[in-house]
Amino acid sequence: MLTGSDLLAKVKELGDATKSELVRECGYVSTKKDGSERLNFTAFYEALLEAKGVSLGESGQGRGKGGRKLSFVTKVQFNGNLLVGKAYTAQLGLEPGDEFEIKLGRKQIKLLPIGGTDEDE
Repeated sequence: MLTGSDLLAKVKELGDATKSELVRECGYVSTKKDGSERLNFTAFYEALLEAKGVSLGESGQGRGKGGRKLSFVTKVQFNGNLLVGKAYTAQLGLEPGDEFEIKLGRKQIKLLPIGGTDEDE
């Protein structure tokens, strides 16, 4: 797969080629399980933007290949529980069995680690 100035030069060289031909000629092709080819348009366009100096944000810091981004929003479930997902607890380094004190304020809930203070983040 071409990147950077090589990618830009190839795109310029191909000029009037179709989008599919561009993607194929620049090497953004993979093989499916059934042996047919798959054109990776998204990877091609991301590489093209990167080559032109357009950054699409932080590139994969510890997230593997893409994935969902944390929204930092949750809902009360039908049974009244409020779920904080694994991605959030992992980000904080929390382990099964860690205990918290629940403090209720005006329209807010604070979870404080047992032995922690209000100032800890």
